[in-house]
Amino acid sequence: MSQSLPFRAQAWAARHPRCAALPLGLLATLALPPLHLVPALLLAIPGLLWLLGRAPGWRRAAVLGFLFAWAHHVAGVYWVTSAILKDVANFWWLVPLAAPALAIPMALFAVPAAVLAWWLPPGWRRVAGFAAAFVLGELLRGWAFTGFPWNLIGSVWAFGALPVQAASLVGVHGLSLLTLLLAGLPLLGRRCWAAGGVAVLVLAGFGWWRLSGAEPAPPGVRLLLVQGNIAQEMKWEPAQRMANFRRYLDLTAAAAAQQAAAHPGQPLAVIWPETASPFLLAQDPEAIRLAATTLPPNALLLGGTVRAEWAADGRLTQVWNSLAVLNPAGAVLAVYDKAHLVPFGEYSPLAGLLPVRLAAGGAGGADFGAGPGPVRLDVPGLPGFGALICYEVIFPGAVVPAARPAWLVNITNDSWFGESAGPWQHLAAARLRAVEEGLPLARAAQSGISAVFDARGQRLAMLGLGQAGTVAAALPGPGAPTLFSRLGLWLPFGLAMLILSFAFVARLPRESRDTD
Repeated sequence: MSQSLPFRAQAWAARHPRCAALPLGLLATLALPPLHLVPALLLAIPGLLWLLGRAPGWRRAAVLGFLFAWAHHVAGVYWVTSAILKDVANFWWLVPLAAPALAIPMALFAVPAAVLAWWLPPGWRRVAGFAAAFVLGELLRGWAFTGFPWNLIGSVWAFGALPVQAASLVGVHGLSLLTLLLAGLPLLGRRCWAAGGVAVLVLAGFGWWRLSGAEPAPPGVRLLLVQGNIAQEMKWEPAQRMANFRRYLDLTAAAAAQQAAAHPGQPLAVIWPETASPFLLAQDPEAIRLAATTLPPNALLLGGTVRAEWAADGRLTQVWNSLAVLNPAGAVLAVYDKAHLVPFGEYSPLAGLLPVRLAAGGAGGADFGAGPGPVRLDVPGLPGFGALICYEVIFPGAVVPAARPAWLVNITNDSWFGESAGPWQHLAAARLRAVEEGLPLARAAQSGISAVFDARGQRLAMLGLGQAGTVAAALPGPGAPTLFSRLGLWLPFGLAMLILSFAFVARLPRESRDTD
């Protein structure tokens, strides 16, 4: 027995805790999309907590927590390297640095949870305190420095609609809290295992009950998602711009005509991905005319485009990453400008301080401007919708405007990420937003994955990664406002604080508690 593999691995980890923290972090990544190997957390989280319990002091615990989270996030965001390779001539030196550098600030948010776990005694207090503090770190990561709530632990359940129904109550952060509590079960007794099994059954029963309810009445609108699958390297090439635009025109004309023939008289929403048009679709008369000719009489085009403004002397003054709504007559009915921009991708937050400019920016190399924030777009023929461009969809509790829409539209250009885990992780976030808000969501992605989710996160249609084509579906009806849509992030924050308080108070000496 003493020579068994588990014993030897445990002995090695005890001698080399910092080396052991790294593979444990990598192991936890296997639970994330697209693999969703959730049982990996039953090894990774207890392993980390075991290392923290053996740490000689809080500084060592902080290092172990950082190394675990750093390895976890490096493996979770490795796909950022693919984006750099699109312009490798200028940014080749960033290829080995991008994912490790991005993972550093992400990992720092896990350090307080590791220190707290070291301070708390073994058992339920350590597990509960770590889970609560980790989720509070996730919440802070989604807000600090404009926020980056990517690959939240709760997203491990987004492989299907049933496991994520609890997000309608407590959001993805609530799922993260539950996931970490369950992952700590191997460190607890059999009674806790039984309680964990009951919790899983209750959540599965809630998911089944919610999915078995009557479907909301559909509004009688058809959706047509168009996926051009144009390589990012070719997207803005001057010699390819018309050919790229023509691909979207041809795909739209053929599929929209089929939809009009199959569903006569029904309104049709044609959705193009983020910056699908290489021309200014809201301002270029010829681009508008060509796009309008592809639309049947009852159709509208919701197309991703760049929007620009010029000074009187012809100088470009501002650009926006936008969604424009066009009708068959060539009228621009509405425009939404992206509000939550990607730092270093769409603007340079450290402009003037860095020796090189890292942001991709917009036309002419200018930073993109930010729109006013979430708004409901009401256009004739369609139920009011909320627009989300690219990673705006990853922010829980921040995707719905004050005037609640009937559905959400997410347009994105995930071709930056190549055929990696990035598009699948992005898709999981979109599914979770649909469940949290109780709203159907249509997602058009340049190279995939395009999909339609109903108000309970059930996938109704999908066009896979790396494909060119179209996919059609009926627009589902909106669900009733969920508990999460009413209370937002305050609910998971309150739950995490409550559990943290229990763990903290239970840690205090009895004499101290008696005097309070």
